[in-house]
Amino acid sequence: MFKKVFPLSAILSLRFLGLFLVLPVISVYALELEGSTPLLVGIVVGGYALTQAIFQVPFGAMSDKIGRKPTLLVGLLIFLVGSIICAFTADIYTLMIGRFLQGAGAIGSVIAAMISDLVEEEIRGKAMAIMGASIAMSFALAMGLGPVLGAKFGVEFLFVLTAIFAVLAIVLLFTKVPTPPKIKHTYHAAARTSDILKDPNLLNMIIINAMQKGLMTIAFVLIPIILTSSDFAWQKSDLYMAYMPAMVFGLVAMGPAAVFGEKYNKPKQIFLLSIVLFIGSFLIMGLTASSTVFIVGVVMFFIAFNMMEPLVQSMITKFAKVHQKGAALGIANSVAYFATFIGGTSAGLLLGYSDRETIGISVAVVATIWLLWTLKLQNPTKHSHLYLPLADVDLSKLKGFESAHVAEWYINDTEKIVIVKYVTDAIQKEDLIAKIAK
Repeated sequence: MFKKVFPLSAILSLRFLGLFLVLPVISVYALELEGSTPLLVGIVVGGYALTQAIFQVPFGAMSDKIGRKPTLLVGLLIFLVGSIICAFTADIYTLMIGRFLQGAGAIGSVIAAMISDLVEEEIRGKAMAIMGASIAMSFALAMGLGPVLGAKFGVEFLFVLTAIFAVLAIVLLFTKVPTPPKIKHTYHAAARTSDILKDPNLLNMIIINAMQKGLMTIAFVLIPIILTSSDFAWQKSDLYMAYMPAMVFGLVAMGPAAVFGEKYNKPKQIFLLSIVLFIGSFLIMGLTASSTVFIVGVVMFFIAFNMMEPLVQSMITKFAKVHQKGAALGIANSVAYFATFIGGTSAGLLLGYSDRETIGISVAVVATIWLLWTLKLQNPTKHSHLYLPLADVDLSKLKGFESAHVAEWYINDTEKIVIVKYVTDAIQKEDLIAKIAK
């Protein structure tokens, strides 16, 4: 599994490392550019997410049709161009254009879908945890290096590094990433992408994913500006002292959360705990007069974010049909990136018209409503997978086999096997084999 997942995780990590390097400092540096205002700074921080929101669904659906690798190449090339533009900007508007282009290379859902193609569902949670952990490592590295490198060489240098990372990701794509198997889908013509939004499980996960990402951008607009403001008077080069301990605790929390959510099938409990931590973090950051206590709020935020991260993507791939994984992840990430843009823009707007206390309380109130909504979430049904050689299966029996205990079946045409996804506690493996065997 690791050999299949690591190259894709590395590509995603390189891309996110470039984006994360600027997050700790971009709001305070963007304020110094010609034409900047708090609102425009908020758009710059979350601007890449607007185009991510627009292109996630087309990229996900395109990868279902023309293949994952060609789609990844297109996305990485667009990301490269956007990074180069950001590196040579002289005003807030050019930086905004570059950030929009960075986001247009919307490959996150494609990579998650490709991992789900390559890895069996029983261990997909671990695969998603590896992907999430690699992103978190990028977070940790960026939180330490971003403020230091930005203060020493300027934000332009960070964007040059991002462009280099994009080139390295393209090299990895064609030298280390395996080609996913070809899947023959076995669904009626009536199956539509719009069905994804009618599934209550997927809809709940879309909302959870969106709220998590929206709060992330709000935090990254507020944290550096508040710490370098007259309230605390930190230097830009000192921001790593807030981010590094937060990321360490976040990484430590990720492992147990992934195990409890996946192995014990309790993702709802992890989501609820994370939301409570989100509420507490914004209340602390909004109301405290102590920089030490403020850092505690930052730590709480990162713990909550990292506990959710590996579970969200995994749950979406579990609930989605095999032929709609790319589209489902595309829709979920599209909505999430739109929330990311709204979060950054709203935070910039509020900074111009409100105080820190009001912002912290307002965000906590919204998160409380989110908590109440999430109470109705159900933990997923536990499924098992039956893998049989194609030659041993009577397809006429399988095509006519309808059961409430069978979620779906499909053919891996590359490996010549049939995969049947069924409810673990409702039907015995031996009985299922007897019903469809030749």
